[in-house]
Amino acid sequence: MLALGGLTRRFGDVQALDGLSFSVAPGRICGFLGPNGAGKTTAMRIVMGVTTPDAGEVAWQGAPVTDAVRRRFGYMPEERGLYAKMRVRDQLVYLARLHGLNRAEAGRRADRWIEEVGLAERAGDRVLELSQGNQQRVQLAAALVHDPELLVLDEPFAGLDPLGVDRMSALLREGAATGAAVVFSSHQLDLVEDLCDDVAIVHRGRAVLRGPVAELKRRGRRRVVVELAQADPGLGPAAAALAGVEPVAATDRSVTVELEPMADDRQLVELAMARGRLVRFAEVTPRLSELFRQAVGSR
Repeated sequence: MLALGGLTRRFGDVQALDGLSFSVAPGRICGFLGPNGAGKTTAMRIVMGVTTPDAGEVAWQGAPVTDAVRRRFGYMPEERGLYAKMRVRDQLVYLARLHGLNRAEAGRRADRWIEEVGLAERAGDRVLELSQGNQQRVQLAAALVHDPELLVLDEPFAGLDPLGVDRMSALLREGAATGAAVVFSSHQLDLVEDLCDDVAIVHRGRAVLRGPVAELKRRGRRRVVVELAQADPGLGPAAAALAGVEPVAATDRSVTVELEPMADDRQLVELAMARGRLVRFAEVTPRLSELFRQAVGSR
């Protein structure tokens, strides 16, 4: 398990991290979320030893992370860490050897991952000759070429087309299925919701929400959508007048509300039926994007 405990880091007057703590278990994919400047990249650089914390610690499998341990990690920085003039295969072989593989095994791994990311026909091209999206694929192959125990990926989906996103997602799932811990940052919240087992939302250097995605979506007040067969602009205001009911969205013939714990949803049903023919009354779960806005916006 990767565990970040109380990480603090300041750059001059900027408090990048302020006691950040969260963990990522083997076999799990964790989305590391937050607004720009929240401290995500700084935290990832600390995990990889690029930056040192002012306080706090990073542990892997219960022990402090050393340089030898980091050789078993895979890292994909947001600013590409590739040699632009090197050819794709040569680059992957070189990076695999830096992780301790012999030349023959490094070559086999490079060929495998070039194929996996869909660049077999570009293996002999220089990185600078590739599109942004294909450079991103090479970067992923570089992070995976030594079969790491932990993957740390900073905005891995940036610049990818839909097919690239699908392939990247599949490779991350496959990595987690083999037991690797995966943590990646992204602003594509719907993608994170579909792909991740867990999330850690950070704001101003602190974790403001963390845990399994499914569990977080079940927390808090119940959310219900009420829909009538005909348009009724007054449905939302009428629902808002009920005790313990707070509208959060409305259309010309429906309203979505949040119910306080002691609220009786029967009053909502009776209200709707009194105003027209009720065609839908269903409990819904919030999207991750809504949880993100609540966690960050409230601060």
